Amino acid sequence: MSAVLDGVRVVEQGTFITGPAAGMILGDMGADVIKVEQPGSGDPFRAHGGGLYSPHFQTYNRNKRSIALDTKQAADREVFDDLIRNADVYIQNFRPGAADRLGASEERLRTLNPRLVYCAISGFGQTGPAAQRPSYDTVAQAASGYLKLLVNPADPRVVGPAVADAMTGYYAAFGILGALYERERTGKGRAVEVSMLEAMCHFNLDAFTHYLSEGEVMGPFSRPSVSQSYVLQCADGKWIALHMSSPEKFWQGLAAAMRRPDILADPRFSSRAARISSYALLIDTLRGVFRTEPRDVWCERLGAADVPHSPMYDTDEVLADPQVRHLELEVATTHREMGPFRTIRFPVSFDHQRRFDVTAPPVLNEHDHEIRQEMQAGPGTDVNKRQT
Repeated sequence: MSAVLDGVRVVEQGTFITGPAAGMILGDMGADVIKVEQPGSGDPFRAHGGGLYSPHFQTYNRNKRSIALDTKQAADREVFDDLIRNADVYIQNFRPGAADRLGASEERLRTLNPRLVYCAISGFGQTGPAAQRPSYDTVAQAASGYLKLLVNPADPRVVGPAVADAMTGYYAAFGILGALYERERTGKGRAVEVSMLEAMCHFNLDAFTHYLSEGEVMGPFSRPSVSQSYVLQCADGKWIALHMSSPEKFWQGLAAAMRRPDILADPRFSSRAARISSYALLIDTLRGVFRTEPRDVWCERLGAADVPHSPMYDTDEVLADPQVRHLELEVATTHREMGPFRTIRFPVSFDHQRRFDVTAPPVLNEHDHEIRQEMQAGPGTDVNKRQT
């Protein structure tokens, strides 16, 4: 299968998640992503949990090659410059100003390669009163108003994965693709900038639209009450999720599955508006019903009644689900040093074909010799393959 970004060369000087996530998305679509890392230590995410190959690092660094360069040193700077001259995209997620000190400013790199798409990812933007503030995932979630929608006021604590980090990387990848498309018409590269704050405000668009349109400030239970979403524990201690939305037929199906046709005769639950206003009471009612049967029984009944539902899986349960197996989401390969590598494939199919091939995350500086040899060989070799 031909990859849609075959021939695109990406130099990624990213650390932790935002920059590496952007590079990974491009690599998943076939770009040759060369990850430039600090000698000795590499991407700091390598060492989370000990060693230089942590699961944190593996998550966002498949389909890449690694070379270790200290761009403050003249010899390594020369190698870095050669990479830039033959690149289509450069990605960094340094704090504003840091790239200049490393010799990787947009102005300098564009003198080396006017066609370069230069992507700069930041926490709060390249300019402004907060530009120099440090930012990590929870900071961006909080600053964008998103975290307030996740935290249960009765038990306030940070929950869930690094959404802001990952989403910022994905937005950066989208911006890069747009700039590459435009370059086909103009022949000129663009500067692509995205901050975690901007990305998460856009990702949190629903909350802002409610506020800007209606003056409504949403809370953690605003959307679930309107969408009529529930998580319920079953008799066997396992959990199930329902998303009833607005069609009345789903509630009729739920009442039939629960063998409680009387529930829709209750004026507190007889209409969508009533169910929204009585959301807390309805949760208590459903909890009592769902505790009477194990999850498998509920799944069978709800499926037969065409009710939108799913088991609330743990990660290991997801991979055993028949539909996940049918879609062949888990893919695997073997790294010559680190052994088996298993991951989740890129979710987008092209021409009805899924992409199953994947390369394991590289060990630090794994491709130094290979990349240097390719550069010495000159144009026409793999590393110098340019998109036209």
